[in-house]
Amino acid sequence: MRNVYQYLVTVPEEAVDTNGHVNNVHYVQWMQDAAISHSEKAQCSQLTASCGATWVVRAHRIEYLRPAFANDQISVLTWVSNFRKVRSLRKYKFVRVSDGAILAQGETDWVFVDLKSARPKVIPDEVKTTFELVPEDKEP
Repeated sequence: MRNVYQYLVTVPEEAVDTNGHVNNVHYVQWMQDAAISHSEKAQCSQLTASCGATWVVRAHRIEYLRPAFANDQISVLTWVSNFRKVRSLRKYKFVRVSDGAILAQGETDWVFVDLKSARPKVIPDEVKTTFELVPEDKEP
């Protein structure tokens, strides 16, 4: 699907913690990295900057299903689920490439923020149209 973005990560050795698998904090970083990469490719980052705004994470949620290990290649799938007045919900699915195992899934609630006032700002239509929303029944 064109509206689902794929971001590939190879797990570095330093991401593995004392439990022998990827530390949870890395998933949060990969969520941010995937979202930024998707936004840049869709031209949303450029439009957001031209509006004098930025996106800030209000909250995130992750459900861990299986461990990942050093040198695993992970496909981080991400898509925009909705837009509201000043917020947008983005979802993620982490899939190990070698066996197709779903490792984790999650979401982030992003807020569109004015750079000068640091207050939430209404998301302009031209920013919204940079992404094609993925309805729940079409999610990967």
